[in-house]
Amino acid sequence: MNTRLIRFAPLVAVPLLLLIVPVTSCSRVEPGHVGIKVNNFGSAAGVSDASLGVGWYFTPFGTNIYQYPVYTSTYAWTRTSAEQSETNEEFNFQDRNGLNLSADVSVAYRVDPVRAPILFQKYRTEMGGIVAGPLRNAVRSALNEEAAKLGVEEIYGPRKAALINLVRADVARYFEPFGLHVEQLYWASNIRVPDQVLAQINTKIANEQAALAAQANVATVKANADAQIAQAEGKARASQIEGDALRANPEILRQRAIEKWDGKLPTYLGGGQLPFIVQPQ
Repeated sequence: MNTRLIRFAPLVAVPLLLLIVPVTSCSRVEPGHVGIKVNNFGSAAGVSDASLGVGWYFTPFGTNIYQYPVYTSTYAWTRTSAEQSETNEEFNFQDRNGLNLSADVSVAYRVDPVRAPILFQKYRTEMGGIVAGPLRNAVRSALNEEAAKLGVEEIYGPRKAALINLVRADVARYFEPFGLHVEQLYWASNIRVPDQVLAQINTKIANEQAALAAQANVATVKANADAQIAQAEGKARASQIEGDALRANPEILRQRAIEKWDGKLPTYLGGGQLPFIVQPQ
């Protein structure tokens, strides 16, 4: 082998390494994210107390940068493979009588950039792992706890929104100290109940609606009858008042007759006084 090439090879390799090492030893924090620097070796091993903003950072061997989103992100836990996971991620829970229910739930969250290192120190994983693990478990636990206080008719009906709001409050209160803001939690589907129970609920609702409609009809009929009675009583009272007034003041009849007279004297063959004609005194 040519000894010149052997002596020349290290001279070529060194500049190449100088070019490659800086590139392979840098990591970038993407826009909309905050970085958490983790050293695995040496006296400085551990999680950095300060988060990193957008940009390039030197990450030598044994150093990693994890990224958390500081913008609002969403995730839907559903039973359909057409959503964000191919596996069934629906939530199963029970009402206060032990009836099995299920539903899909969506969450909106973001990470506090200042407390992002605390979140990593707590769970030691990237955001997808937190959503799939600790966050999902917290939602499931709170949902089971809050739903167990209600009956199925309340959960399926008037307390549906209140239930998911209580769950969100419980989950948000738990994660807030670690820098994970749970902004919103909402039903991503109708609450699923057994078909037989659903039929009973729908029948009850239909009966209640029919009863309310019947009550409204009765109220309408009664109101119309009361109005007619009041109208008749008003007319009768007016007639009575008018009759009393005429009896007390007979001249009113004569005055009304004069007011209606067309000026023509009636044809009268008798020998007495013409009606409604006042004789001079």
